[in-house]
Amino acid sequence: MTRAFRVRAVLALAVLALSATVALLVPVHLGLDLRGGTQIVLEARDSDTAKADADTTDHTLEVLRNRIDALGVTEPTLTRSGDKRIIVDLPGVQDPREAADLLGRTAQLTFHPVLGIAADAGSDGKQADGKKADGADEDGKVLPDEAGQPLRLGPSALTGADVAEAEALFDTQQARGWFVTVGFDGAGGGEWAGLTGAAACAPAGDPARRIAIVLDGKVISSPQVDPGVGCRTGITGGSTQITGDFDRDEARELALLVNGGALPVPLETVEQRTVGPTLGADAISASAWAALIGAALTSLFIVFVYRLMGFLATVALACYALVSYAALAALGATLTLPGLAGFVLAIGMAVDANVLVFERAREEYAGLRRPTVRTALAGGFRKAFSAIADSNVTTLIAAGLLFFLASGPVRGFGVTLAIGVLASMFSALVVTRVLAEFAAGRRSVRRRPGRSGIAGHGRVRAWLVRRNPQLMRHSRRWLAVSGVALLLAGSGIVLRGLDFGVEFTGGRLIEYSTTQPVDADEARTALADAGQPRAVVNTSGDSELTVRTEEMSDDEAAGVTAAVEELGGGAELVRDEMIGPSLGEELRTGALIALGVALAAQLVYLAVRFRWTYATSAVVALMHDAVILVGIFAWLGKPIDGIFLAALLTVIGYSVNDSVVLYDRVRELVAGDRKMPFRAAANRAILQTVPRTVNTGMGAVFILAALALLGGGALTDFALALLIGITAGTYSSVFTATPLAIELDAGTGKKRR
Repeated sequence: MTRAFRVRAVLALAVLALSATVALLVPVHLGLDLRGGTQIVLEARDSDTAKADADTTDHTLEVLRNRIDALGVTEPTLTRSGDKRIIVDLPGVQDPREAADLLGRTAQLTFHPVLGIAADAGSDGKQADGKKADGADEDGKVLPDEAGQPLRLGPSALTGADVAEAEALFDTQQARGWFVTVGFDGAGGGEWAGLTGAAACAPAGDPARRIAIVLDGKVISSPQVDPGVGCRTGITGGSTQITGDFDRDEARELALLVNGGALPVPLETVEQRTVGPTLGADAISASAWAALIGAALTSLFIVFVYRLMGFLATVALACYALVSYAALAALGATLTLPGLAGFVLAIGMAVDANVLVFERAREEYAGLRRPTVRTALAGGFRKAFSAIADSNVTTLIAAGLLFFLASGPVRGFGVTLAIGVLASMFSALVVTRVLAEFAAGRRSVRRRPGRSGIAGHGRVRAWLVRRNPQLMRHSRRWLAVSGVALLLAGSGIVLRGLDFGVEFTGGRLIEYSTTQPVDADEARTALADAGQPRAVVNTSGDSELTVRTEEMSDDEAAGVTAAVEELGGGAELVRDEMIGPSLGEELRTGALIALGVALAAQLVYLAVRFRWTYATSAVVALMHDAVILVGIFAWLGKPIDGIFLAALLTVIGYSVNDSVVLYDRVRELVAGDRKMPFRAAANRAILQTVPRTVNTGMGAVFILAALALLGGGALTDFALALLIGITAGTYSSVFTATPLAIELDAGTGKKRR
């Protein structure tokens, strides 16, 4: 064994041992779309006293953390996104109304002396003409008390900052029900004694003997100072009680808000997602079955085509899965629903590097005067490295764009895809090579090289060598076929329009699983009676019902849920997504930027690695694939959402892979024979790379077909988009990009070096 072999073997064993250890000891964090719960995205807004920036958002995050800790939610996570947004994950929380209200409350607690009753003021603290009532202080603090009587308040004497702690208690002795005890800090206790001492000087029954406790601009309690409190003495001891006919939940919420502190700036909910507990479990189960079935079919196919080397590639495929899982766990990445789909997809893409190596090894074996399996393998790895590196870099570009330009679960897909690409390169270039070189050195393989699977052309390659079809003789005809396909797909966009998901338009989408089948027309009528006449209702299967509206509050959503439960004999929430209109526009703009940057990045990379004519042809082919995929989804009425964006950018990376492999072979042929016409070189490159294209495509199709059939819901649409995109990309790399490169090369009129 050579020294290089021993180094690769030690590296492979070390990485696999480390991966196994991490996989056993470190669990992977599941996203809320897989384990159920609520995610709320809050955006800080400027107030009269503070500006929303990174510092105030950090302060706000700490206040929210204190509130959520008091809620008792298991493993909540809060992260700042940008300068003004906070992402809150609440696992297990299925009713987002209470959480959203609690998190968004500014909780400005103040204590005011009552100066008297405001004359001629309504319950809103204003006169009939809308002006401030007479006697209002400089801040216009005229607020109705618990009974609706307008109180004229003096300046704030204490705030929530003076409060040390608060606790909700139940009065069992005087039957006052629930109340909240408030304890002040040292300075606050003195201020409280002064405030109550001044009020105690007013006669009993006088409004001036009352203290108004105001929370977020509303008087929650305005009790009179007890007759036993002395004038100028006040209530000592540094504590008081807030009463106000609270029930248990109201008292606990008030205590929680007071303990959590006041938010420095107001917050607005711009995005909210709730996932039922069954959706995540079903997605994990479906993806697991899809991975097992797809991987089994792919393995059988690879073993059938490449025999012993194919079997070793399946072993390396299992090592790839282990390394990918361990990398996710070690990095602390969150595995989301699209990320899970990306993990399954990457299993099929991991076969590509092995196929490239084995096909080049077959060519090497056929071209050697005294061929051996070991020599052919060494040549295959050496000559395939350039194509493997270029194709994986293009996929990493797509994954990077998903991470930096997308958000939420789609960003998780980008992370998973990037990890999968790197792990696949390691498994193919290190693990597979170690196994293959070890097997090639065995006596049984040396005596019977046919067992290896690379000592021959293969059926597809043998047929192509025998027939030598001139596919590029009439290159413009292929461009005409591509033009017709673009016309048909584009007409779907024009005639049917695009069904943008709530992520890009804003609004609310709620999906239910009903006990009994529900007719869509009956559901529309019931929702119209519930106050949602413009709701879009879709049904699928026997018990799946989806409701989509432009804007809907949590209370209105509760009314919709009640109507669906009554109509369906019971209903379970599957998912609930709310996107604010400003965020929807932002995400839509971000999607267009991501697509534009993806095309530009591929153009620059290909221009650097190859010629500008190659790069231009490849990018035109990418646009061809994108239009066809979007057009077919328009004809089918499928949603254009974040999941679709992930699929589209993945298709772009996959399509470039095919073009890169083809261009790499063209470059090699031209360099080997400078007199060979470009058209002939392109035609020969297509014939030489067809086996790789077919075998890699079959591996991906097995995985995606299993995911489409078993995934359900968003996973089915995701797999369908990839199946369409991969089919279009395989066609366009051969019959769109290559003919266009031929025409551009002929148009330049320049000699190649």
